[in-house]
Amino acid sequence: MAVPITDINQLDLNKRYTYQDYLSWQFDELVELIRGKIVRMSPAPNTGHQRISSNLHGQLWSFLRGKNCQVFSAPFDVRLPVGENETVVQPDICVICDPEKLDHRGCKGAPDWIIEILSKSTAQKDLTDKFELYEQAGVHEYWAVHPEEGTVLIYRLDDAGRYQLFRQRPFTSGESVSAGVLPELVVDFREVFG
Repeated sequence: MAVPITDINQLDLNKRYTYQDYLSWQFDELVELIRGKIVRMSPAPNTGHQRISSNLHGQLWSFLRGKNCQVFSAPFDVRLPVGENETVVQPDICVICDPEKLDHRGCKGAPDWIIEILSKSTAQKDLTDKFELYEQAGVHEYWAVHPEEGTVLIYRLDDAGRYQLFRQRPFTSGESVSAGVLPELVVDFREVFG
């Protein structure tokens, strides 16, 4: 009988794990599993991060209320079809329009839209590893929000399945933009960063 994993220090962080392993762990620390490798999540986000997350989530929730698409905030497991069932991430915000992808554990498959709110400790991972994962998994739209700069980079999949910047310069706190996956939704960045 296997010894229950109740502390992350019982794990070899250089080893590859599966989603089944992930489900068996009984510790409280939040982790992601990227191509089988454990990635520790940052400590609790700061107030600015949480305010931006709440403002974005609020706009999306209000718009989506009563519609087929749903919005979720971290912690929320998203199991991406990358590798052999070895990738579980927790985006800050995601929108899922296919109800078949939702189950009691979260989302199985690529959300339509993912938003990551960057911090000094997560920016590199969010703009490289997660960028590549989301692109490869087929997430249609990916927003990288820079709280300290008050800017947003918007990436959308092209016909070849590659991310392209929606606009060469970032959006700023005084602007608004229609979401690519939900063109009727206009996100006002004054409300996001306000």
